[in-house]
Order: sequence, then C-alpha cells, then structure tokens
Amino acid sequence: MKSFLVLGSGSWGSALALYLAKQGHQVVLWGHDPDAMAACAKTRVNEQYLPHFTFPANVSFSSSLPQAFQSAGKEAVVFLVVPSHAFAEVTKAIAPFLTAQAGIIWGTKGLSENGDLLHELCELHCGQRPMAVLSGPSFATEVAKGLPTAITIAANEIAFGQALQTAFHSEQFRVYLSDDMPGVELGGAVKNVLAIAVGMSDGLGYGANARSALITRGLAELCRLGDALGAKLATLMGLSGVGDIVLTCTDNQSRNRRFGLALGQGISQDQAEQTIGQVVEGKINAKQVMLLAHKLKIDMPICQQVYDVLFAKTTPQQAVTNLLNRPPKTEG
Repeated sequence: MKSFLVLGSGSWGSALALYLAKQGHQVVLWGHDPDAMAACAKTRVNEQYLPHFTFPANVSFSSSLPQAFQSAGKEAVVFLVVPSHAFAEVTKAIAPFLTAQAGIIWGTKGLSENGDLLHELCELHCGQRPMAVLSGPSFATEVAKGLPTAITIAANEIAFGQALQTAFHSEQFRVYLSDDMPGVELGGAVKNVLAIAVGMSDGLGYGANARSALITRGLAELCRLGDALGAKLATLMGLSGVGDIVLTCTDNQSRNRRFGLALGQGISQDQAEQTIGQVVEGKINAKQVMLLAHKLKIDMPICQQVYDVLFAKTTPQQAVTNLLNRPPKTEG
C-alpha cells in the first residue's frame, strides 16, 4: 500500500495527504476547485485550509476526477475526506473509475441525508469491496505539525484494516484497529452535535458543571443510539466515541464548538458560519442524527434541543430550560 488518492482538499484532507506523503506514500490530492488546486500545485501550500505547511514532492494535485484516478494508478487506495453532505455525490461520481478490488477509506464524519450510515451509502454506490473508516480525536493542524495523535480505523475486512494500520501507523500517529464500523461512524456524527450543545452552554456562561453534564449525558445518548444499531460499547467508550467527544466539546479548534459558542453569545447562525469560514458539520449532523433517532425511536434530548435551536427557532436559553425541566429519571 504505497499510493493514496485523497478526495477532499479541506483542512482535514490536506493534513492527511501531507501526513501520508511524509510516511513515504505517493499521494494525489483532489479538490473540486480548479483555481485552488492550481494554486496548491504552484506554491505547494493550501493557503485557504492548511497555511504554513509545505507539501513534499510526492504529492500531486488535481481538480479532475479522471485525471486524479489516472495519476494515482490502479493500486491506489481511495480516501474520501469530504463533508458528509457531499459523500453521496462523491461516491456516485467515483464508481465508474473504481477497479473491482479497489479499497475505499473515509475520514468523513456524519451520516447520509436519510440518516443511513456511510458504509451503507458507500456499498450502495460503489458495490461490495474493502471499506474502512478513520475517526478519533484529531485536529488537522496538530496532525500536520506531527503532534502525538491516536485514532481508530474500522474495516469490513481484516486484511484491508491491517494494511491501512501499517500504512498510517507511526511514532506520532498511533492507529488502533476495529471491526466495528457502525460504532466508529456514529461517534463521529454525534460528537459534532454535542460540541454545538456544549459551545452554546459555555457561550451562555453556564460553567463547568453544565459542560460536564452535557458531555456525560450526551455520551449516554450516543450509547443508546449505538446499542440500537449493534455498535460495541468499547468502541463508543474509545477514541472514536468519548475521545472525539471530549476533544470537540472542549477545545476551541473545533468549528462546531465555536459555532455553539457564537449562538450562545447571541450571534446569528449565518454570521457565526461566515466568521468560521468553513463547513460546520454539526449543523448538518443534527438533522442526520435526529432523523436516525426518530426512525429507531431513541430518546436523544440534547441532540433534539440542538436541532430545535438550529431549525425550529428555539433559543439557546430555552433549550437549556427544556432540558432542565424534563422529568427526573434514573441514570442510564
């Protein structure tokens, strides 16, 4: 495994492309904007999403899918790092270029617009093949800097997972292997919604007690949803579950947390998104998660209140009141 085609030139896709190149792999980085990809090829820097980091010579750039697949070669692993709302479109677009045994991995965090898990969507559009998902507490800039990071890769075929683990693992990037794709995928979707909730609470000035309560009870919501889909509790309590929740809810590098902070401080959604300047995945994930929760009849009150703030004109203050006024219950 020496060649990767990374689809998605945002901060996370660029950081992963940079990291894989530093591990000695040949990398083609694809982005949909021809001008941006031409600028990357000329300067060797992604000024918009990952400034101050220079791509080595074993990274090439393309805005053409046919050209990107040709440059990467038939043996390349396809690595999708696109927003969740674009996952369906991209998996449909790449299907004609895939060889019979081509493996696909993604770093996308979220669900489909219908609330389906991403591995179900990938199989629908690209057929049965080796598939994997990479997730865990990992900010793009810290990975690009080479700071210590630990993540999980869950694969549907053990040999493919082991090959990816070998390709990614290094002294600064520790990889744990799993076969629990639903658990890993759910953690990556729910944590973004919880980060908005915690951000709103902190923006309202509600303090550390409320922050800790939201994280803990949010984890309980993730576990209920995971249990309904057969996810393993160890996965949800691991890096891609509680690990990513803690990271995204507590550090201001998180776009979702910053978005919530702005809402809690009375800033409009549009203004908050404009200030952040990148996709706020949690806003999309709130719809996806609640669609799945309603389908499975799973109670997720924190995620529901985030959804209501974003799409039903509930104020952040009212959302907190709604949560506190719920009837007392046993913990679980």
